[in-house]
Amino acid sequence: MKGVFPLEEKLVPVVCPYCGVGCRLYIKSLDGYPRGIEYAKDIPGISNENGKLCPKGNAVLEYLLAKDRLKKPLKATEQGKFVEISWSEAIKEVAERLRAYSKDDPNAMMFFGSARTFNEPNYLIQKLARMLGTNNVDHCARLCHSSTVSGLKAVFGAGAMTNTYKDIEEANVIFIIGHNYAETHPVGFRYVLKAKERGAKVIVADPRFTRTAWFADIFLQHYPGTDIALLNGMMHVIIKENLYDEDFVRRRCVGFDELARTVEKFTPEYVEKITGVPAELIVQAARTFATAGKGVITWAMGLTQHTHGHDNVRLAATLSAICGYQGKEGCGVSPMRGQNNVQGACDLGVLPNVFPGYQAVTDPEKRKFFEEFWGVELSGEVGLTVIEAAHAIEKGKVKAYYVMGENPVISDANTNHVLKALQKLEFMVVQDIVPTPTMEFADIVLPAAAMLENEGSLTNTERRVQWSFQALNPPGEARPDWWIVSEIGKAAGFSGDGARGFRYTSPEDILREINACTPQYRGITPERLKSNLAGIHWPCPSEDHPGTRVLYKERFLTPDGKAHLAAVDYRGPAEVPDEEYPFLLTTIRYVGHYHTLTMTGRSRALVKRWPEPLAEIHPEDAERLGIKTGDWIKIETRRGAYPVRAKVTRTVKKGVIAVPWHWGANVLTNDALDPVSKIPETKACACRIAKISEEEARELMKAVPKVIPEFEVVKG
Repeated sequence: MKGVFPLEEKLVPVVCPYCGVGCRLYIKSLDGYPRGIEYAKDIPGISNENGKLCPKGNAVLEYLLAKDRLKKPLKATEQGKFVEISWSEAIKEVAERLRAYSKDDPNAMMFFGSARTFNEPNYLIQKLARMLGTNNVDHCARLCHSSTVSGLKAVFGAGAMTNTYKDIEEANVIFIIGHNYAETHPVGFRYVLKAKERGAKVIVADPRFTRTAWFADIFLQHYPGTDIALLNGMMHVIIKENLYDEDFVRRRCVGFDELARTVEKFTPEYVEKITGVPAELIVQAARTFATAGKGVITWAMGLTQHTHGHDNVRLAATLSAICGYQGKEGCGVSPMRGQNNVQGACDLGVLPNVFPGYQAVTDPEKRKFFEEFWGVELSGEVGLTVIEAAHAIEKGKVKAYYVMGENPVISDANTNHVLKALQKLEFMVVQDIVPTPTMEFADIVLPAAAMLENEGSLTNTERRVQWSFQALNPPGEARPDWWIVSEIGKAAGFSGDGARGFRYTSPEDILREINACTPQYRGITPERLKSNLAGIHWPCPSEDHPGTRVLYKERFLTPDGKAHLAAVDYRGPAEVPDEEYPFLLTTIRYVGHYHTLTMTGRSRALVKRWPEPLAEIHPEDAERLGIKTGDWIKIETRRGAYPVRAKVTRTVKKGVIAVPWHWGANVLTNDALDPVSKIPETKACACRIAKISEEEARELMKAVPKVIPEFEVVKG
């Protein structure tokens, strides 16, 4: 028919927007609208080589179609509503307000980047913060893997996975600690299963008998927060029985004698009293790990989210090093990132102490380079972390907060303190794809395009940088994160050419700037990524370099090139059970849900299968308190109360309560910080529980932020 054109159906390669595994898939779109997904079975070398996805990945399109997607910029009214405004109005107000704070007191501003968006906007958000004069910039790694970054850097010189998934598959022993791998990273866990099919041994250490523990040859069920004792106990056995790699330790490590002295008292019997793990299992695990020839240690938040998380990671790295499991294939340490671009956001400097490429802001030479590169004078003062920012807001030191794609009201520890702090802000910007509880405190809301409606590069947990293409059209006036930050940067006065301004026309422009200032990404150009869908592992120092599978083959990145072994004495959680709060609380995740439910909470398929949280309690504890599965209980800590249904199960140790945190359980958790990594201790605190009625539960719920809030929007 004349004047009628057929709609174009496309199959667009993208990276899954959920966890750090970095799976690829294809989006089927018709004229920019979603029609379905297809597995990426034809891209060799990707993380999900067989194309399969986890429940979240299979439901990846649902949240994009949410009725409450943000479609126009919004401005808060005094009546608690939001009125629609134009992009020009929104950008002008944000830029002018930030510029005013920059002139008066740059450190009165805080910037929160996002592990749920691309490398390019993350580079820009930290660049904007620093060009405005502050290093107060952070992202969610602070809440999950900042201990990994600081701990691995202390031992090996860099804070990243030392190997790849292929090395997990080729290992002879895999030690999984504080990580329910099968549930939080199910596609990555297939590499563990492949190794097990080859005959590899699997050791699992966790306070819960998890889905991962079902596959363990040795299961070490320790109490939350006793990781230092457990790791020291294993190293005690390995050193006492001369099972360590003496040649590797002599040539490539320092600090062994001090380590040996420190772990001498950590006999298996002594460690059993602290951890609750039988001494004979500690011995068996130590011997199995040290004698395998090729070994990998993998962990997640169960190891990092402690006031001693930094030392936990140092000890895991030390255990790997003394066994000689570094610098060769089939070996390494594998921290599993929770969000799809946590590694990238760290790499690109969305941290208060480093520029892109982990170049310290306190190093005069590094600072001089970026001053010349960006054309501004920069601060050499280490900035605030996310948790520190909340306390600074409460004290009136931080007055403006720019949040890009994060949800601190649900994700930060000690929610009630966060709520009190945010109420004291003078100015807040929230940039997101849907309303969140954090948006309640916003003065300006900027509607962002979701990941699949946008394009750019992402870095998964194994340092694999991949390009994800735009598959769909964003709704309404939603715009890519990189475009929004660029426009604000220009409006704030940074309109110079090249790296000295924010005059970008595409994410490719930004990645080329990243190539120029980030040594690990030097050869990872947009052209290479677009032509190689499997991606490139950093470090990649030049365009003719293939990327790096295994780190530290010749030397570590410490100043002397050697691994600095950690000697750490035992200390437990900051808060332990007592008469008033007799239980130990820990937080967990569900395979079908993702962090603060911003995305998965809008998926009918996922909500139907995982409709609500259930707090796990041991049968003996439940019987004593008269609690049965399905009963409403109140969990209470020194920071808040939380209503939830009970699940009576032997999954948890006696005296331990485990609760999913997706629905707002951080009203309970402890914001005491690790002194080095500044991570809050969300994995262990004292609590008490009581059976309550459904009416009492509903009343208590009123004090817990709704994960999917409703806001009244007035048309502009």
